[in-house]
Amino acid sequence: MHVLLEKSREVIVAVAPVVIFVIILLLTVIEVSPILFFQFLLGSFAVQIGLIILLFGVDLAILPFGDQMGMVFVKSNKIWFILLTIFILGFLINFAEPDVIVLAKQISHITNNYISTSVIRTLIALGASMFLALGAARIVKNISLRVMLVVIYTMAFSLTLIFSPDYFAIAFDASGAATGAITVPLVLALSLGMASMKRDSRSAEENSFGLVGIMATGAIFGVSLLSFFRQPEYGLEMLPLANVVPDSVLAPLIHEIPIVAKETFFSLSPILVMFLFFQRFKFHLPPKVFRKMLLGFFYTYLGLVIFFVGVHTGFMIMGREIGFKLSLSGSPVIPIGLGAFLGMLIILTEPAVYVLTHQIEDVTSGYIKRKTVLIFLAIGMALAVGLSMLRIIVPGIMLWHFLVPGYILALILIFFTPPIFTGIAFDSGAVSSGPMTVTFILAFSQGVSEAIEHANVFEDSFGIIVMVTMMPVIALLVLGFIYKMKSKKIGVSRCHVRV
Repeated sequence: MHVLLEKSREVIVAVAPVVIFVIILLLTVIEVSPILFFQFLLGSFAVQIGLIILLFGVDLAILPFGDQMGMVFVKSNKIWFILLTIFILGFLINFAEPDVIVLAKQISHITNNYISTSVIRTLIALGASMFLALGAARIVKNISLRVMLVVIYTMAFSLTLIFSPDYFAIAFDASGAATGAITVPLVLALSLGMASMKRDSRSAEENSFGLVGIMATGAIFGVSLLSFFRQPEYGLEMLPLANVVPDSVLAPLIHEIPIVAKETFFSLSPILVMFLFFQRFKFHLPPKVFRKMLLGFFYTYLGLVIFFVGVHTGFMIMGREIGFKLSLSGSPVIPIGLGAFLGMLIILTEPAVYVLTHQIEDVTSGYIKRKTVLIFLAIGMALAVGLSMLRIIVPGIMLWHFLVPGYILALILIFFTPPIFTGIAFDSGAVSSGPMTVTFILAFSQGVSEAIEHANVFEDSFGIIVMVTMMPVIALLVLGFIYKMKSKKIGVSRCHVRV
């Protein structure tokens, strides 16, 4: 009960600023129908309840599952078994990831189903699972994370010269969507388990992070395959994003519940089946622990259903409405400034950010403070959303104008920061683009794109997720540089570690 109350307090404190800020906008600047206003309030309540239950379920089931898998890998000397298992698990969790489903649905809708939801989900899951196995092989073979990241991003940007520029934004956005409420806790637990295979404490510390970031890049390569099978000339005609006002407050909620419940069940069930399989042949957990984890899976399912019902019926609609109406004011400062402020607030509500920041503080025994990481993430998120709004509003600014120099800067910075910060930075960037970003912020950018006369929803609104992924990476690497300078002054060679 204490754990549940603690999570309730943290979720309410995190979500409340976003809700209050939106309410202030609705009461002072933006005029919406009473039905839409109360629907947002109901959706906000559902988001908070869903997050509380979801995080509680993650602690009971997803994290222990990852821990158990890590222990199985430690006991196994068969590299092929470890990598094959990680590949299968990676595919299942990415195909089940709600962020991937939301992004795939929005791509399918805007392209009039020319790019289907199932195709996007499959390609993201395939690419992410392959690179998750690659990241695991890096830990086993003790390959430098810095070197691997330089090679991967060089290949990723080289690949953009081959495939159609129409797919550039969604390919990089997919890398952010691949890291959400389900994938991050499980992959972080796997990362810790595999890192514990290293006898050297310094090596274990450095290998505790980075696996999430490597997995996310795989989605870029997966989606890039679209360029060979789907020619954009015939299908990428943008559908109008009509601002439809619902007939009642409860009607969308009632309509959405069975749809979300069914999708979430089929998304989570493969992971549950895999857990049951390993329980039968590998884990052999005591009945009490086994029942507790089953209950945790149920809480995870229930929390996801409530969370996404709230997001779909409240946050996404309001995000699009706010972006659309703010952009009609004619002043570019308003959507840029308010978008940046919204981004800063929303990073605090991401479930995966909650999990990662606690793990950072735990692994480093409090040397790297959770609050400090959150502050730098918030700064990075604000810059990401603000620059994305600038790209939509100002003609001629392309996505690659930000991404190429941004990632070049990040890849340079990794050689001037402590090794542990390389993994932390790229993992933090990946988890920053969670459910709230893929829903509210992406919907906000779609509203802005629809209102701006010269903008195109498909070309301009997509790309914001990868910006949200990149800027926190740079922010955390800057934090790592600051820690390095601080450590030199006080004579500390490295963070104290507890794995």
